[in-house]
Amino acid sequence: MSTQSKPLSGVVRVAVVQAGSVLFDTPATLAKLRCLAREAAGKGARLALFPEAFVGGYPKGLDFGVKLGSRTPEGRDWFRRYSDAAIAVPGPETAEIGAVAAEHAIEIVTGVVERAGSTLYCAVLHFDALGRLVNRRRKLMPTALERVVWGQGDGSTLAVAETEVGRTAYAICWENMMPLLRTALYAQDVQLWCAPTVDDRETWQASMRHIAMEGRCFVLSAVQHLTRADCPADYPAIEGLAPDAPLVGGGSLIVGPLGAVIAGPERGGEAVLTADLDLADLTRARYDFDAVGHYARPDVFSLQVDTRAKAPVERIDLAGQDFPIRP
Repeated sequence: MSTQSKPLSGVVRVAVVQAGSVLFDTPATLAKLRCLAREAAGKGARLALFPEAFVGGYPKGLDFGVKLGSRTPEGRDWFRRYSDAAIAVPGPETAEIGAVAAEHAIEIVTGVVERAGSTLYCAVLHFDALGRLVNRRRKLMPTALERVVWGQGDGSTLAVAETEVGRTAYAICWENMMPLLRTALYAQDVQLWCAPTVDDRETWQASMRHIAMEGRCFVLSAVQHLTRADCPADYPAIEGLAPDAPLVGGGSLIVGPLGAVIAGPERGGEAVLTADLDLADLTRARYDFDAVGHYARPDVFSLQVDTRAKAPVERIDLAGQDFPIRP
């Protein structure tokens, strides 16, 4: 994609959606997405950001029966249930999300758990206001136990999307703390930085404000608000908790390009936060700092980004033989 952006002018209303999945029930989660997207559109938002792994779920506290050197039959069955809740891209669930975007003329950026073959990926999907899937990001580096259930993305999905709302980039949860990934995205002239996450700690706010200042971009962070009631009755990770006990406590916010918080952080439960973004503020902010422009030192520092897709099997057909390769 071109890194030449449109003139930075005009006011755009955006929304961040703070809500939890209905764990292991993707149809119910999609119904919830439909209602929340309608609410965001009703507030005048042209883009709505949903949290990390919203469609497919973030099973916080579940260990999937893993110990160093061993796995349990029960853990394998929980993985089966988790895989069943994941979605194919494209697939019927992405068609449904696209239809919601088109119905309400709103861009939807949402975290999903993507199933490709027998591997799951934490991903972000971006649908434009016509319902078209215009971008997909796979998380490059799952954190801690996430590596047991999620594969690693590659550099082929690091491109930003340019839509009528603005040049939009995505960094998922702790990817936001990877300095080189941030630089690779800044170099594509990011205007809206989407940070879907399940990190509900107060320290997350500091990271979001730093990225806004460093990238001189608007930062939108949607955090799940997941409760015991959102989980199955037999969910083993949280036995004994009250139905309204939060497992992920929110903290969604929107930050301006000089680091000022302009909406949130929201701690009161599920919510749809909105803010009006003056895109001209981006140019005003970059007047004295541009991390990949006039404030860079390419004579001292450089970064190479490999954006090639890395297939696990590459077919080199020298004998005219034909055999299938799983995409």
